[in-house]
Amino acid sequence: MGASLAGGRAAEQLRRGGWAGSITLIGAEPDRPYDRPPLSKKLIRGQIDEAKLFFRAPTWYDENRIELITSRRARGLDTTAREVELDDGKRVAFDRLIVATGASARSLTCEGATLPGVHLLRTLEDARAVRAEVVSKKRVVVVGAGVIGAEVAASCRDEGLEVVMLEAMAQPLVRAFGPEIGAFYAEQHRARGVDLRCNTMVRELRGAGRVEEVVTSNGDRIACDFVVVGIGVTPETAWLDGSGVRTDRGVIVDAHCESSVPGIYAAGDVACGPARALGGKHVLVESVDNAQTQGATVVANLLGKVEEHDTVPFFWSDQFDLKLQSAGHVGEYDQVVYRGSREERAFVAFHLREGKLAFAIGVNRLKEIAGSKKLIASGVVVSPEALADESIALSTLLPAR
Repeated sequence: MGASLAGGRAAEQLRRGGWAGSITLIGAEPDRPYDRPPLSKKLIRGQIDEAKLFFRAPTWYDENRIELITSRRARGLDTTAREVELDDGKRVAFDRLIVATGASARSLTCEGATLPGVHLLRTLEDARAVRAEVVSKKRVVVVGAGVIGAEVAASCRDEGLEVVMLEAMAQPLVRAFGPEIGAFYAEQHRARGVDLRCNTMVRELRGAGRVEEVVTSNGDRIACDFVVVGIGVTPETAWLDGSGVRTDRGVIVDAHCESSVPGIYAAGDVACGPARALGGKHVLVESVDNAQTQGATVVANLLGKVEEHDTVPFFWSDQFDLKLQSAGHVGEYDQVVYRGSREERAFVAFHLREGKLAFAIGVNRLKEIAGSKKLIASGVVVSPEALADESIALSTLLPAR
């Protein structure tokens, strides 16, 4: 249930791995499974053909005996009858179920939030609407400076638009990458002409038939042609209420990605699984890499292999000419060590906790992230001086086998 990355790839891998029974892949969107990351970058800039986003040709699903049902949402789950109820009343029976319904973008709730010209950016349909604005308008207000908001702001600025970006926190990207990286990206956005206003929320949207002005919590009135809202997402779990499947900020799963109900699994942005690096704490990891690796873990267990999901989270973001990659769970740390140069916009920020690498974020320094993942997974105590020394390969800091 869910035909985005986790669900779409899981269906492919099941068939390729020898699953002989029927496979039904059901998605809420009208489109077949596609790649979501380019939406906030290349697609709204017109730099990629839509056809290149799709994982498979339209005929591939029939050829591989996968029944693809689009434009249908789940309305309920009967774990006794082993049936999913869809929003058209149809009930689909299953022996095994993968919950891959992902998350939905949060909307503003202030006055004027539903005016034409106010956009979310989560789906291909959303991106098409934003692209139409980018090519015909000049002034945009981006609400939220998380990953989606910051990427949209960078894309619009690169296309020559006047961009105001509003962020409730003291810095952009702070939840995703921490305050040091947030401060760096604040400098980069402002240097490229983005009017970034932090500690600022939206009070009201105004316009005669279409959004024309944003009123902020500071009382500022910002004229605009359109608005893009990027204030986070909410896991799609409401349809599981009352089913017996345990949820809390997502579907709670064990290390095998199995839920509280045997035979029902979850993967992707909707799955809340244990993280060994955090002492087994259950966390949601919203990333392409996690959706793929959790989906692969589910498939392995469905095919009779007993496997646990125990990967170091990996994420990336492209903004302007800055290529960011991160490894590890961004969270608590007590020391930051830099390798490279912030001034030259090519560095890695190693975040340590009790002498061990907790997470690492690289900007235009991609080669160190693979080594960082291994260091995080090893749990070895590392020398800050060695991390900062570019002449020392990260692989030499790993414990001997």
